[in-house]
Amino acid sequence: MKPGSKLKSSVCTTEVMVIRGSGLVVECGGAPMAEVAPAEKGTASADFSEGTQMGKRYVDEVGSLELLCVKAGTGSLAIDGKALQLKDAKPLPSSD
Repeated sequence: MKPGSKLKSSVCTTEVMVIRGSGLVVECGGAPMAEVAPAEKGTASADFSEGTQMGKRYVDEVGSLELLCVKAGTGSLAIDGKALQLKDAKPLPSSD
């Protein structure tokens, strides 16, 4: 996994692009994601079934990993069993 690579879920339709981070195993729906989608989809874990939102960025607690969701799905993103959080949008500067 390196910045710019796409990862696909093995349990749902979720696809993400790596923006920042490497060397970690990204999970979706409780199962590891891969660059190639499997022929048959597995079943998502009930603990990781909140879903993903297309166009949103997901980060870990320390900010070392950032993913962009390019295709939404029913599984939630995680690293080592810890759920990733939606990245807060930065407010635009006010105009005069």
